[in-house]
Amino acid sequence: MGTKLECKSLDYYLGLKYAVTVTPDISGGFVAEIKDLPGCYSQGETLEEAYQNIEEARELWIESMYEDCNDIPVPESETEKQYSGKFNVRVPKSLHHKLDIMAEKEGVSLNHFLVSTLSRAVGQEEGTKSKSRRKKTA
Repeated sequence: MGTKLECKSLDYYLGLKYAVTVTPDISGGFVAEIKDLPGCYSQGETLEEAYQNIEEARELWIESMYEDCNDIPVPESETEKQYSGKFNVRVPKSLHHKLDIMAEKEGVSLNHFLVSTLSRAVGQEEGTKSKSRRKKTA
């Protein structure tokens, strides 16, 4: 799950920068989460309050895990793979043909059409996940 406490100080872990996700709460205010620290949530009536509260929650989460000699995950950005933005996909010839026709109808290159289509699909998936997370916290 994370990196063992390889003799690093508490200050080391407290100094790590974790990504914070803030979403509006359906009952008002905002919910803040640090996905790299399982269970590290907070909320606030304003964005500023949500950020202040998640910072306090992050510190308490790390201190608690450190005191109990548990693993403390490093931020995903510290271990994130580097991507070139290029990948190859093998598709059936018939699908390649249909995609090319659709791109021509849109007046864009096949590459542009595929990027737009993939982006839209990912956005819809993220939106669905976000809605289901909000329902669980309600």
